[in-house]
Amino acid sequence: MAKHNGRIIAIANQKGGVGKTTTSINLAACLAESGSKVLAVDMDPQGHLTTGLGIDKENQEFTTYELIKDACNIGEAMIINVVDNLNLVPANRTLAGIEVEYVGVPNMQFILKNTLKSLKDKFDYIIIDCPPALGLLTVNSLVAADTVLVPIQCEFFALDGLSQLLYTIDLMKENLNPDLVIEGICFTMFDSRTNLSLQVVENVKDNLTQNIYKTVIPRNVRLAEAPSHGLPINIYDPKSAGTEAYRELAKEVKKNNISKLK
Repeated sequence: MAKHNGRIIAIANQKGGVGKTTTSINLAACLAESGSKVLAVDMDPQGHLTTGLGIDKENQEFTTYELIKDACNIGEAMIINVVDNLNLVPANRTLAGIEVEYVGVPNMQFILKNTLKSLKDKFDYIIIDCPPALGLLTVNSLVAADTVLVPIQCEFFALDGLSQLLYTIDLMKENLNPDLVIEGICFTMFDSRTNLSLQVVENVKDNLTQNIYKTVIPRNVRLAEAPSHGLPINIYDPKSAGTEAYRELAKEVKKNNISKLK
């Protein structure tokens, strides 16, 4: 297998409903479409990343739960080529047990990091879909990651949730992962017909020094429909506005240089 110099990107926001899983699915698929070798890791017990890539989450012998418990190896847990160039480590509700079972276990925060370490030279990108809460699963994801991509919805409270997440990322850097950097902030569910969407974008730009992606993900019916068909948007509707946006976001991510983000 060719050597890669993989970047592990956690897609995170402590607020739910911001397009986090939609971004995980479609960024991973568009990176894969562009020729990159990609692994998607579902760290959310809801398993929406798994379902959105067309995999029956309830009928998997091995998932991220078994992987973290050391009941399987990464090769057993990985589903190969869910779409071309894109592999998946699936999840389902059993993963929620980790939050209870591993409380107080020493160095629990480093399990995912240690598991993924050996894969960095096999993939160009490893995309981790985090749960919308700051528990052990999100902490594991942020410890394992090189960068964090933060999707934020264009709505009134966007900045509140974002400042909380930035505070969390600072804590992670101080205590567990000093090399963690913010990959970028990505606006989702943008509606160009409303003044609110435009105001939120301007407000965030005025208040942040972090990298903000030029690509803005629109509110798009086809984007909302695609997961129920188990397909990423670039396969479900290759010509939709949502596909165009995620292809552009993938181009921006590929251009990113971690050393410049620091």
